[in-house]
Amino acid sequence: MQTENPSVKNVDDEAADDHVRSEDSILGKALFWIGVTIALAHIYFNTLGTLSENWVSAIHFGGFGLLCALRFPMFRAARKSSAMLVLDIVLGLLALASALYMILAEDALYNRGVHFNWMDWSAAVIAILLAIEFTRRTTGLIIPVLIILALTYSFWWGKHIDGMFSFAGLSVETILFRSYFGGDGMFGMIARISSTYIFMFILFGAFLIRSGAGEFVIDFARAIAGRFTGGQGFVAVMGSGLMGTISGSAVANTVSTGVITIPLMKRAGFPPRFAAGVEAAASTGGQLMPPIMGAGAFVMASYTQVPYTEIIAVAALPALMYFLSVGFWVRIEAKRMGVAVLDKDVPRMADVFRRGGPSFLIPITILIGLLASGFTPTYAAGIGIVAVVAASWLTPHRMGPRAVLEALALGARNMIPTAVLLVAVGLIVNIIATTGIGNTFSLMISDWAGGSLIISIILIGLASLVLGMGLPVTAAYIVLGTLSAPALYDLIAQRDLIEALTNGQIAESAKVMFMLFAPERMAEIGLPMSQEAATSLVALVPPENLRAVIESGLSPAVLTAALLSAHMIIFWLSQDSNVTPPVCLAAFAAAAIAGTPPMRTGLTAWKVSKALYVMPVLFAYTPFLYGDYVVAFKIFAFGSVGLYALTAAIDGHLEASLSWFARAVLLAGGVALLWPDPGYLIAEAGLIAFLAIFIPNVIRDRREQASPSNTSTVR
Repeated sequence: MQTENPSVKNVDDEAADDHVRSEDSILGKALFWIGVTIALAHIYFNTLGTLSENWVSAIHFGGFGLLCALRFPMFRAARKSSAMLVLDIVLGLLALASALYMILAEDALYNRGVHFNWMDWSAAVIAILLAIEFTRRTTGLIIPVLIILALTYSFWWGKHIDGMFSFAGLSVETILFRSYFGGDGMFGMIARISSTYIFMFILFGAFLIRSGAGEFVIDFARAIAGRFTGGQGFVAVMGSGLMGTISGSAVANTVSTGVITIPLMKRAGFPPRFAAGVEAAASTGGQLMPPIMGAGAFVMASYTQVPYTEIIAVAALPALMYFLSVGFWVRIEAKRMGVAVLDKDVPRMADVFRRGGPSFLIPITILIGLLASGFTPTYAAGIGIVAVVAASWLTPHRMGPRAVLEALALGARNMIPTAVLLVAVGLIVNIIATTGIGNTFSLMISDWAGGSLIISIILIGLASLVLGMGLPVTAAYIVLGTLSAPALYDLIAQRDLIEALTNGQIAESAKVMFMLFAPERMAEIGLPMSQEAATSLVALVPPENLRAVIESGLSPAVLTAALLSAHMIIFWLSQDSNVTPPVCLAAFAAAAIAGTPPMRTGLTAWKVSKALYVMPVLFAYTPFLYGDYVVAFKIFAFGSVGLYALTAAIDGHLEASLSWFARAVLLAGGVALLWPDPGYLIAEAGLIAFLAIFIPNVIRDRREQASPSNTSTVR
């Protein structure tokens, strides 16, 4: 027997009801069945289908373009207009027709020597314009403006500017061919990632939500943390982290868990603005939490050619460290505010597992097991979907045929903004690659940074913040990764090369190349040398030859680690737009639930999510992502204590209030605990400094709690 589940509603709908069409009509039924059809088609393409990747991407755009046209009206005020609906139906059918034309006309185009006829021109222009328009409807004006600037730069205004960004230009026909028929345009790599990995995992998440897993996540977090001091805040942290394994979307996490956790924290005594900030910060961490890390993780796997399973494996400890940092803020604020344990209705763990445990834990375990066993992410997601349906029969939320159809439609509906966005972003990525502007931008970053890795990270962080004001996180990562990842990779690899020279562990092929550029230093090449000597030796290599020297001097494993570190730094920095004013969507969504001023809530979320800026530094200067597990756990342990110390120093409170001297010691100790020290001597000194403040602070807190005059119920 099928049980109705209120979590079927799209978690983004509450934030989007003012600009989507109602589904309580014939149109709603049409959207439902179109969504089901598109979802089933993608499951077929990703399991049994043998169509070319470009054709699948074209169908992906056509189907979701149709859904977008029907669901998102051209103008919000006209969402109830019948005339506007007719126009949108026509636009949706044009999107489908332009996609099908690419499939049907591709062979004929190559047979006539890649010369466009009027139908090729029409179809290409229509497809590009519709991609721009659909992205405007779902994400705003920034992406469309960037696409128009990129396309016109490639054939028009690029030739009229001077300096390093001058571009001679290509013909309009060439740009249309590369954008529409080419393997690197709107139906290229980014669209392929969207139609395979991303949609299959979003569909997997939709099945989890429909099976009642969302309710299980909140109840599970309450059962574990609900009875602790500040436990209501820990519920938000844990719930958002677990929800991230389902949605991989910060705003979706905020809306779905925040409606429960924010009122819970407010009732416990947390200030409303702090409650909203914690929820936004924790929900942002959902995009960092394996196994579903948002769409950006799949893009990263394609960019770096590092297996997705390896990415989620190395991302687990940093993500946990981030959630611990948010939890530290909750703990300290709870102690400072004297928050009592007021969650009297904490569910029993046995009841929680009986109601929803199998529908969440069994599919997630199967998914992780398949990924760890070497199966492709799409195959693992497909089997995971089947596992969700089967596991639901062990819970009250049994999924019958109707529930399966609802989950398929929900997955397709949730995918609309991502699908049209990633197809459109492919146009920008294609222009960046075609014009070489990405290499130019990387050289510019290297020049501004003066060879400094930390300055490069700061510059990229500022760029990500500016881009994040108008772009979704995934788009910001794609654009920034395409532009700046090569420069960051070069700097990290250059540091590794200097370290190899310092240790005298340089490859023979690199020795030969160094001798070409520095023959006067032949005697010392290959022997251990000081860091200053190694740095000066590398500086003798011409910039245009440096990458060749790096790639000949370092092992493939070290080079892969440098590339992964560069992209992970950009991936983490791209998340800050969710919680950093002036535009921080996750914080704004939390503010709407808490009834607090959006901008001040954004500032609170920005403060609570400080680890977003600390972790990239660890990625750059420590082997956190590519060391062995012992090294990774040491960095994790020392770094977590360091974040706790920094949080206390900023807030002025630990278990009890702190003097300015104690805050200064904690600040120094926190920095030392996070310092990239190979021997961990500096980190150990930082730990001693932390304990020297922490232990007396705990003793003082217990004395105050034991005082007869203290009536607090914190303990």
